Amino acid sequence: MGSSADHGGAGGRAKKQGSQLWKKALLHSCLCFVMGFFTGFAPSSVSDWTSAAVSAGGVGTSHVVRALQTAAGGAVNRSLLAQDAVGGAGVGDAAASPRPLLVLVTTTESMRAGERAAALTRMAHTLRLVAPPLLWVVVEAAPDVPATARLLRATGLMYRHLTYKDNFTAADAAAGKERHHQRYVALGHIERHRLSGVVLFAGLGDAFDLRFFDELRQISTFGAWPVATMSRDERKVVVRGPACSSSAVTGWFSWDFSNDTAAAASAARPREVDVHGFAFNSSVLWDPERWGRYPTSEPDKSQDSMKFVQEVVLEDFSKVKRIPSDCSEVMVWHVDTMAPSSSSQMSLRNKRR
Repeated sequence: MGSSADHGGAGGRAKKQGSQLWKKALLHSCLCFVMGFFTGFAPSSVSDWTSAAVSAGGVGTSHVVRALQTAAGGAVNRSLLAQDAVGGAGVGDAAASPRPLLVLVTTTESMRAGERAAALTRMAHTLRLVAPPLLWVVVEAAPDVPATARLLRATGLMYRHLTYKDNFTAADAAAGKERHHQRYVALGHIERHRLSGVVLFAGLGDAFDLRFFDELRQISTFGAWPVATMSRDERKVVVRGPACSSSAVTGWFSWDFSNDTAAAASAARPREVDVHGFAFNSSVLWDPERWGRYPTSEPDKSQDSMKFVQEVVLEDFSKVKRIPSDCSEVMVWHVDTMAPSSSSQMSLRNKRR
């Protein structure tokens, strides 16, 4: 009797335990089903959720960033940090208004191979710090192409390598004729291929404040700025650029710092603007009527495009953007790499004596 009773009690406890395990399994399955059901309504990524929250206007970007830092232990959506830093601009706004293309034209002249390579390398490292898009147009004589081509391929920059077969004497190079021809070749390429952007002439001896490139992208027609020009062998610094009054360009000035003295002279309309001191919208080359240049007739196709642009920039100061806005700061330094003539070398030697 006792043994059968014990056996019956053990069987009851086994049935009770089995029932409890079945209930736990059923409860676990229900919880998994509920969690899976609601997970299907959740966004596929954290960035989708944050974007939806910001676009809804209910949560500011700074709040979203702080929430993500707390939840993810410091793992933050970098795109949100970037847009919070610029005042909450949406990612869609940046995509809708991309940065304008900068077309940087560099002439190489008749420089020694080692000097050219060093100057191009220095310029390449500067341009790699500039936000894209940027197109570097390098112009040089045909015999110098192979070495420069290898150098340009290694820069990681977007570039166009232009060449020409024209021969220039040392006297032509000293007179600046080769530089002018190289710029003409570059502008012809830009016009022929409709490279739409802001065109800047950057010599191998130029140095730039990086803020300057951000200012360039705001040019709609023309832009101008003061340039400090230094001679390679002479102790001379000249600053030239637009003269500003209030919010308008009123003329051009030239300030000569020689022998610790300065003399300023302003001109309402100079004969020619320094190529290192202005930039322009490339569409001026193939659509001058847009700027009111040829209201009734077609432009003269035989006209030198380089001189054409230099003339147009001086015709209407109201179209010229000032860089910086008050023309009070030098952001571009130009070192004249052209070898001085024999007469200037003699005078320099006499000064040193």
